[in-house]
Amino acid sequence: MNRYRKPHRYKKKKSIFSSKAFWLVIFSALLVFGIFYLICFSSFVQIKEVKISGNQKISAEAIKEIVKKRSEKNILFFPTQSIFLADLNQMSKDVLEKFLLIGEVKLKRNFFNTLAVDVSERKPVAVLLQGENIFNLDEEGIIFEKAFLEDGLTMIIDRQKTNNLGEKAIDKEKLSQILDINSRLKSDLNISIQWFEIESDDKINLAMSEGWQAYFDLQKDVSWQFTKLKAVLEEKIPPGKRGDLEYIELRFGNFAPFKYKDQSIL
Repeated sequence: MNRYRKPHRYKKKKSIFSSKAFWLVIFSALLVFGIFYLICFSSFVQIKEVKISGNQKISAEAIKEIVKKRSEKNILFFPTQSIFLADLNQMSKDVLEKFLLIGEVKLKRNFFNTLAVDVSERKPVAVLLQGENIFNLDEEGIIFEKAFLEDGLTMIIDRQKTNNLGEKAIDKEKLSQILDINSRLKSDLNISIQWFEIESDDKINLAMSEGWQAYFDLQKDVSWQFTKLKAVLEEKIPPGKRGDLEYIELRFGNFAPFKYKDQSIL
């Protein structure tokens, strides 16, 4: 007995072009490509100007050259200088490595095609003598250029170390203490210093223009040592006798022993 079979119906396949999912993928791809092109290659976002400010000794063109070179990139073999892709941190590092005279660099994107570069050049607060070399020191204790002895700058002698340009030669706190002592001696005692010499970690010698020395320990209370110095000068050593003075020891105890030339300690 033959069974009746229903005829098989075949569903008509829809065209891929009528699929919403297909057009959604196409639209998304075009959108991504458009954003990619806009960010990377559009002339609207290409760096056209680099503005330099804050420089005095370093030429603006020299700084611009470094920044522009770092902004040049190749993406998929196509060149670009997109402001969105500019690595500001690396640009800062490049400038600082090239110019030791520059202590700080700040970069800012001024959309859509300008980079603003603000530099701060190091300023000498003292000169450092190491062997036959003379360097300028900034406030961080970093030596940043060869120098000559200049009036008005504190002279520091360090025979223990040899540093290269760009290195921290003196701890910032120690340098600050030395500058403070120099300032207080001038303002409070009207005494000029010829130089400071770092003899060891616990001894720094101050050579006065009057021909005598004072010994400080920067690891101890500097204010107390200065108070002892002021007291001994005002109470025990007449101004007319300072030319005969050899040194005043300020590092130990509550008193400040001193010694005249060719005499015992008092």
